[in-house]
Amino acid sequence: DASKTIELFEGQKIHGLILGTMTFGDEIAGSSIAQALHVPVLVFGTKEPPISSEGFRSSDSFCGTLSLTSGLYRRKIPFDFAGIVFPEEKPFLEKVRTFLKACYSVKVFLGARVGVFGPRPESFETCTYNEVAMINKFRQRAVPYDLTEIILGLKGVSEEDPEVNKVVEQIKSYAKAGEVTRENLLKMAKLEALLKRIAEKDGLSALGFRCWTEIQELYGISVCHVLGRLTEQGLVSACESDVYGALTMLIQYGASLGESVPHFVDWTIGHPEKDDLVLMWHCGNAPPSLACVGCELALRYHSILYKKMGKDKSQGTGEFRLKPGPVTINRLVEYDGGFKMLTVNGEVVEEGPYTRGSYSWVKIKNFGEVYRTLVNEGFIHHASMIHGDISKEIESVCNFLRIEVVRA
Repeated sequence: DASKTIELFEGQKIHGLILGTMTFGDEIAGSSIAQALHVPVLVFGTKEPPISSEGFRSSDSFCGTLSLTSGLYRRKIPFDFAGIVFPEEKPFLEKVRTFLKACYSVKVFLGARVGVFGPRPESFETCTYNEVAMINKFRQRAVPYDLTEIILGLKGVSEEDPEVNKVVEQIKSYAKAGEVTRENLLKMAKLEALLKRIAEKDGLSALGFRCWTEIQELYGISVCHVLGRLTEQGLVSACESDVYGALTMLIQYGASLGESVPHFVDWTIGHPEKDDLVLMWHCGNAPPSLACVGCELALRYHSILYKKMGKDKSQGTGEFRLKPGPVTINRLVEYDGGFKMLTVNGEVVEEGPYTRGSYSWVKIKNFGEVYRTLVNEGFIHHASMIHGDISKEIESVCNFLRIEVVRA
């Protein structure tokens, strides 16, 4: 029966396996199925019915669960345990929902192709990545593109292209764009259309973009809001060619089932007056749906690069304060071929002071200790932040992918 089950499930291309021990079941059958399928596994045992008046037991799930789980452990198969439950109980249903999200996140993460549009900034060692480890551990590819290839490709995108005009009208419908010229709006729309077409043609799941300063010099815009709009549409996009940053965003997006979108951020500064607040910020790359209700979303010139490039050649940032609410902050890093994931819970609060860029002040309990963990564990200044508490889902994903979890 195990062989029949394996054949059936392989044919259906399942993305997760739930093993329930209804009684003292066949540990080898369950372990063999899990070993053959190479998908995330959730195990649960059922509560026992009453013992008869004659002293007979009709079930032995409590005991049988240990046989199954030891078999999985012996085979080095990672799994989550949902406990000894009745399947109708709320804790079990919640565990299954978490497992579902983790399965989807694992599905989109394994084998992902990350487009790398230009090399990392020379001075940012923090954005290095290990292609061999990505290939061997996760079957992933970093797909390189030269920025000159993008500039040449943009020459083939017409200003009359229906997709280009659609993007321009969309931006004008939600953003105050008076500081950005019509020419630069068209440039932003052409770049977005080109990157989406490349991603579709080459099967990209995410991208990292070298966003300064060649693109400003060669094309005359900043790409911040373009990256935010791509993330909004499910093509998660990191700044500064940060491949592991893009992969962190991809895990978060999958763990939320696409119901929320991440913001690629810096751990920027502590609040000038409150020790438990930190500025989670970037130059203007947040997806527009994250803007707080009633907050103005303005397209502007880059608040840092304008000093070198001038205002006209640095336009393209989408600047606003993010909506309040619980958030999960994560960061994937790799040292010596081993991967680990930072997980931090916080809450975006309606707090000043105002700053340029896309930003939020995030309240984090025991932030001093959290920051010490970042320092001591080698986490960099880049992270990905998503609305909602998906820490359980992230930890489940990391369990299945053999990524060490660092809770802070």
